[in-house]
Amino acid sequence: MSLPSASHSGGHRFLFLQGPHGPFFARLGKMLRAAGADVWRVGFNAGDQAMWFRNPGYIPYTGNPEDWPAFYDNLLTEHQITDIVLYGDTRQIHATAVEHARSLGLRVHIFEEGYLRPYWITYERGGSNGHSRLMDLDIPAMQKALETVDMDAPEAPAHWGDMRQHMFYGALYHWHVMLRNRKYKGFRPHREISVWQEFRLYFQRLMLAPILAIDRIIATARIKYGGFPYHLALLQLEHDSSFRMHSPFTSMTEFLETAIKGFAEGAPQHHHLVFKAHPLEDGRVPQRREIRRIAKEHGVENRVHYVRGGKLAKLLNHARSAITVNSTAAQQVLWRGLPLKVFGEAVYSKPEFVSRQALPEFFTHPTRPDTRAYRDYRHFLLETSQITGGFYSARGRRQVLRQVVDLMLSAQDPYDALISGNAAPRQQLHSIR
Repeated sequence: MSLPSASHSGGHRFLFLQGPHGPFFARLGKMLRAAGADVWRVGFNAGDQAMWFRNPGYIPYTGNPEDWPAFYDNLLTEHQITDIVLYGDTRQIHATAVEHARSLGLRVHIFEEGYLRPYWITYERGGSNGHSRLMDLDIPAMQKALETVDMDAPEAPAHWGDMRQHMFYGALYHWHVMLRNRKYKGFRPHREISVWQEFRLYFQRLMLAPILAIDRIIATARIKYGGFPYHLALLQLEHDSSFRMHSPFTSMTEFLETAIKGFAEGAPQHHHLVFKAHPLEDGRVPQRREIRRIAKEHGVENRVHYVRGGKLAKLLNHARSAITVNSTAAQQVLWRGLPLKVFGEAVYSKPEFVSRQALPEFFTHPTRPDTRAYRDYRHFLLETSQITGGFYSARGRRQVLRQVVDLMLSAQDPYDALISGNAAPRQQLHSIR
C-alpha cells in the first residue's frame, strides 16, 4: 500500500491511539487541528472515549484483539494517514501499529513519562525506552551535537509534580471502563488483572493516601536518623512496560531476591539496604512482605528497610549507591554522581555511567560514574526529547503543548534536528516555577 506524503495530502493526517489518562491527548488533537492538521482518534474502551471529551474524529474499535491489524490497516488507507500518535510502544495493539506504520514509512510519534522526571515528559519518534534511538547514540556523538548549543541545563526539581492528578485520572478512566464499557465487548486490558481490580487499587490508593504518608514519614525518619551507611534499591511497577519488556526479570520478586542476596554477600556488615517503592505502587505485589521474607532467609532482616513512595531526593542525599532494574529515577542518582548498578535495558545505561561490577563487588566497593559525561548526556536530552511540563495537571499540559506541536510538525525528529544543527530554541524549567 502506498500512502501520500503530507505535502500531497494537504498536510499532516494524524491517527491517535491510546494515550495517558486524562485530557492530554484531547488537548493535543485540538491544537494539531488548529495548526491545520487532520486528526482522528481510535478508542478501545469507554475510558478512551470519555478522555477524548467529545472532540471530532473519534473512531470506536469494538472488535476482538485478533481483528485489530486488519481494522487498523483499513483506517490508514481510508483516511490517508501520515502520522500515528501513541503513549508507550509495547502494549500489543501499539506494537502492532508501530511495526506496520514503519513498514509503510509513516511517522510514529511516541509519548512517555519523562526520562528526566518530574518536570519533563518524553517525546520521541519510532520508539521509546528500550526501543529509543538513545540506545544507539553514544556519548561522543551527543557531545559533538552540543558543540553549537549554549545553555545551562536546569537542575531537576526535588518533588514529583502532578501525582494526585495522575491517580485521579487513573481512577476516573477505570471507572468508565468498568461501568460504561458495554459497547466495547471485544476489549481486553493489557494488564494481567481485571479492570475492576485496577479501579479498586487506584481508588484504594487515593483513600489511603494520608495513612500511607504517615507510614512513609516514619520509615524515612528511621533511616535518616539511624546513622548507618545505606544503599538504595529503586523499585518499579511490576506491570510497567520497561520492567516487563526491557529487563531480565519476570517478576519483581526475582529482582528482590537478586538484590538482597548480593547485598548479603558483598556489603560491609554495618551497611543497610533501603528499598524505595514507586510512587504509584498500589499493592498488587506484596513487596514489603516479600522483602522481609527474603531478608530473613539471608540473615539481614535487621539491615533491610522498605519506604513507600514519596520524594527520592531525601533518601538520595545520604545514600552510598543505588541499584535498579531500569527505573527512570536512576537519572537522579547519576545527577548526584552516585554509583549505579542497572540490570535491564535503559536509555542511560552507558558504559560511562553505570557499573559493570558483579553485585556483591558493587556493594563492597562501587565504581562511580563519569559525572562530566553524564551532564553532557542530560544536556542532550533536555535539548531533544525532554519536554517541559506534564500529562496530568492543567499547568503541566499547557507547558507541553506550547512546545510539542511544533516538534510533531517538524520534518526531523528532535535528535536529528540537534545533530544536524536545525534544532529550535527550547523552553526551560524556569518558565513553570
